[in-house]
Amino acid sequence: MNLNATLFAQFVVFFVLALFTMKFVWPPLTKALDERAKKIADGLAAADRGKADLAAAEKRASAELATARDEGQKRIGEAEKRGQLIVDEAKKTASEEAARIIANAKAEAEQQMTKAREALRGEVATLAVKGAEQILKREVNSAAHADLLNQLKTEL
Repeated sequence: MNLNATLFAQFVVFFVLALFTMKFVWPPLTKALDERAKKIADGLAAADRGKADLAAAEKRASAELATARDEGQKRIGEAEKRGQLIVDEAKKTASEEAARIIANAKAEAEQQMTKAREALRGEVATLAVKGAEQILKREVNSAAHADLLNQLKTEL
């Protein structure tokens, strides 16, 4: 056996195997590797898009929360203003009602005072007549009677 022939035969077998591998085995392997690389790239791109979408959604959510918070604060402010208006209106109505009640009470008191004065005048007139009867029964002094009558006029 010749070493050169063996070596040559091994080179020929190696090149045939290398050609066979490059022709039939290598293309499906590279195709599978390329597909896998493409899937990985697509997955990474989808993950990046997902992160971008998530960031955009978080921005929209925070904007919506801020809008809702502002709207809530606005409504609370309006409710406080409305409550204050209602309280002021109730105070105004209560003060008007109090003034009306006071005016009615004053008018009623004035009316009762007038009635009391009229009753008192009637009683004074009756007493004056009785006093005059008593005076007339005892003595007839026109000067003393005139002073009494003048005094009664000033008191009435």
